[in-house]
Amino acid sequence: MWTALATLITSLVVAPPATAAAEPLTITDFTSGGVPTGVHAWGNDAASIPALTTEPATDRPGAPPGNRALRSAFAISRWGGWSHDLSAPQDWTPYEGFSFWVRGAGSGQRIFFEVKDGGGGAGKAELFESSFTDDTVGWRQVRAPFAGFTRRTDHQPGGAPTDGELDLVAMWGYAMRLPTGTGTLMWDEVQVYGTAPPRPVRLSTDAPVYPVDEQGRAEVRVTITTTTGAPLTEDLAVDYRTGAGTATPGADYTSAQGTLTFRAGTASGASKAFTVRTSQDGQDEVAETIPIELSGPGTRPPAEAPVVVINAHGLPYLNARLPVKKRIADLLGRMTLEEKVGQMTQAERGALARQSDIATYLLGSLLSGGGSAPARNTPRAWADMVDAYQLQARRARLQVPLIYGVDAVHGHNNVVGATIFPHNVGMGATRDPELVERQGEITAREVKATGIPWDFAPCLCVSRDDRWGRAYESFGEDPALVSRMATIIDGLQQNGVLATAKHYVGDGGTEYGSSTNGDFTTDQGITRTSRQELEAIHLAPFAEAVKRGVATVMPSFSSVDLGSGPLKMHAQDALLNGVLKDRLRFKGFAISDWQAIDQIPGDYPSDVRTSVNAGLDMIMVPYAYPAFTSTLKAEVEAGRVARKRVNDAVRRILRQKFRLGLFERPYADRSRLGEVGSAAHRAVARTAAARSQVLLKNAGGLLPLRRDAKVYVAGSNADDLGNQAGGWTITWQGSSGPITSGTTILSAIRSRAAGVTYSRDASADLAGHDVGVVVVGETPYAEGQGDVGRAGRTLDLSAADRAAIERVCGAMKCAVLVVSGRPMVLGDLSGIEAVVASWLPGTEGDGVADPLFGAVPYTGRLPFTWFRSAEQLPINVGDAAYDPLFPYGWGLRTDRGQDRLKAARGRLTGGDNLSRAAASELTPALQDRNWHADGSARDTGPVLDALGTAASLLERSETDAYAVGDALVSVARDVAQRAGKRPDLQAAADHELAAGNLRKAVDLLIQSTR
Repeated sequence: MWTALATLITSLVVAPPATAAAEPLTITDFTSGGVPTGVHAWGNDAASIPALTTEPATDRPGAPPGNRALRSAFAISRWGGWSHDLSAPQDWTPYEGFSFWVRGAGSGQRIFFEVKDGGGGAGKAELFESSFTDDTVGWRQVRAPFAGFTRRTDHQPGGAPTDGELDLVAMWGYAMRLPTGTGTLMWDEVQVYGTAPPRPVRLSTDAPVYPVDEQGRAEVRVTITTTTGAPLTEDLAVDYRTGAGTATPGADYTSAQGTLTFRAGTASGASKAFTVRTSQDGQDEVAETIPIELSGPGTRPPAEAPVVVINAHGLPYLNARLPVKKRIADLLGRMTLEEKVGQMTQAERGALARQSDIATYLLGSLLSGGGSAPARNTPRAWADMVDAYQLQARRARLQVPLIYGVDAVHGHNNVVGATIFPHNVGMGATRDPELVERQGEITAREVKATGIPWDFAPCLCVSRDDRWGRAYESFGEDPALVSRMATIIDGLQQNGVLATAKHYVGDGGTEYGSSTNGDFTTDQGITRTSRQELEAIHLAPFAEAVKRGVATVMPSFSSVDLGSGPLKMHAQDALLNGVLKDRLRFKGFAISDWQAIDQIPGDYPSDVRTSVNAGLDMIMVPYAYPAFTSTLKAEVEAGRVARKRVNDAVRRILRQKFRLGLFERPYADRSRLGEVGSAAHRAVARTAAARSQVLLKNAGGLLPLRRDAKVYVAGSNADDLGNQAGGWTITWQGSSGPITSGTTILSAIRSRAAGVTYSRDASADLAGHDVGVVVVGETPYAEGQGDVGRAGRTLDLSAADRAAIERVCGAMKCAVLVVSGRPMVLGDLSGIEAVVASWLPGTEGDGVADPLFGAVPYTGRLPFTWFRSAEQLPINVGDAAYDPLFPYGWGLRTDRGQDRLKAARGRLTGGDNLSRAAASELTPALQDRNWHADGSARDTGPVLDALGTAASLLERSETDAYAVGDALVSVARDVAQRAGKRPDLQAAADHELAAGNLRKAVDLLIQSTR
């Protein structure tokens, strides 16, 4: 193999093209004096992004006078390079290959380059690569025939085509991937060259796999496609025949052979069909294959030969009437080691060199990473894509279905047009476990409609430092609150989608500056803590998840240091096997995070055996699935991973596949495609957005605004759907702009106010307005990319947003809405009447405007302590020194406390004896003499006394709902917030409420008023 590879690499640097070749087409020549438009550098961190400049290069052989070339100076830790992304696609089909000049350093390093084929743009093209070796000091020309390019298997962008064919019809540019280390390379005259050999007519079939039962028939439809799209100029004969597979001709099927003739003038895209008939041999058996061979002069057969598959039948594991335990035992007993290892392997869908690799490597799972979408990002295209992968699994002899996973972390957020909820930080602010469960249900229905039965959510991290780039993925800083919101697991799993509790355990506690990944500061860092603190803060939500029967758990990228030094969570035998599986009795399976085992110290075989022995059941490879499957198999055969451990992992995985009914229903339920992004689902997301709004300040009762008000709207996040949705929306990092369908905050305000003036930078005339609304905050990010300290990121508002606030709020009464994934530095609020924490509300901007104009009240509460200055971080409820701007649990309400208490009493009268007794205790306190006209408590003594007594009774009630207790405590919180004392006790009270200690919560709030 290495000899062949060396020959290929050598062949890339060849003599000039033959004289018969067409004139080269220059793609980039760098003669303009500056870096050309579309040319840009990239890297895994700021330091790894090469510096690009253009410099004189008259020393290049054949260079014209005044020639310039591109200089790339680099210091790359993991990956980096430069690309030329074209603004419009080019047709390279007339050419033989790709060429460029490079001035090398003789480093001996292998340098890869790639071309971008098809798709909707340079960022959504299928990538095909070649390489050369930097073994020459000075200039040389590299020429790579297109026939030698291969599809990248280590990375494909989301939305790229996946046909595995270098079509050359619509090319979006190229990229040069520079080697790790430091150096300088010069580049010049990037061209396509030569004359392409004749391109044959392409043959394809209507399906790659034709599953059929015994005594059935498979109709195979063959389509012809000409290079130019023109009709055939002469007759074309396509021969077909059944080839040698695992099925036996005569016994299992009738051999088929013949010719399909397409006459001259036949349109490109025309098709003809033939039939393969199967027999019945009376045996219960595994699936058997019948390959189909297509050929003919002037044709190119399909990249992968189609196959007819006689379905497995009659075996116990296929019998849905048997208990799952028996089905698992039967199937496990039939599996080879290779088949078991395949079940433990999860690959990124874009990594598949060929879709048939699903059966070749016996893969148990695929995933779409953030932004890994079909080329046409619609719900139906998702269903088509996932179903196509499931179809490939039918090739394998046992026909074990795939389990497909996706990060639907705030709705089906990778799909354009899906319902996008607020991120977890906003859902935590709702303090509404029932609403969170409803979110899970809607997400499940939309995910399941597209054929996906597994969601990598919820994140049950307890975020303890707002500088962490994943803070918005957390429901809050309090383990009691996060545990309350684990109801999303029920919403997902009761509607046919497996939930994933992540990231086990402690990722929200990583220390600032401890990250081990590139230029991240907090993400993937180290959680230094005691075992007691780890259990009390970080483990508690996972214990709740296990109680709820969560199907899968994903360990964190981070490390835990309990006093003996940091150890990666993916290697934590004591916490994975010992705590999760043994002590908590977790019955699901543990799935690794993205390529996370590679971060375990040691070589790759060590990474594999360490992680599997520590308790990982399935590994999200995600690209190197051939290496992983061969390595794990070798580790088992060598005795370094016990077969018992493998059997346990596969048993856990199969249990969930049977639980989902995948063996009977592997494909998408397309009857529900119309629900994706439906008005009914968006209405729930709108409610969630409204309840997530936290009113921090409301001087003079400015909010809610009058409907007849003339409103001046400004700020960077007023009219940006992408910004209000945040990261993990359509793509991994998210992006600004109209990236999907929804309602911006500005459009929602316009639908309510009598008159609206919008000026993003507040440069429009300010006169003649009743009130200003300035919507400011963050732009999207995800994971470590959002870490404070990375690439200059801070928690400060942008200069433009600060200027807009000063201009608008200096001219009129105003409300500032902060659209962000975490608290931000607000500074002096004395000139601002109202401040709202809007978090990342998702696609339904109407939900932000609903409480703003009084359609619903403000009811949200802070899931994070809002710091005065970034120097206070980390700051959390329970800290010994606690002096926040706004405490954990803070949230002013615009509904009447008396009405809330009346409604709570009404619900309690229908409960058990203790609930009815609590209702009786509230009755005297509800007398009008105890209340102001606005519904706030006048005589707080009897009201608070009644609340305390009722709270004691409700703690022992078996019919009390959390919402009723929350309403009861909210009245005491109103009193405490008006008093404005002891933020530490107010925060502690909200913790006790989430923990179910109603009386203690009321007592703390009463104490805070003194």
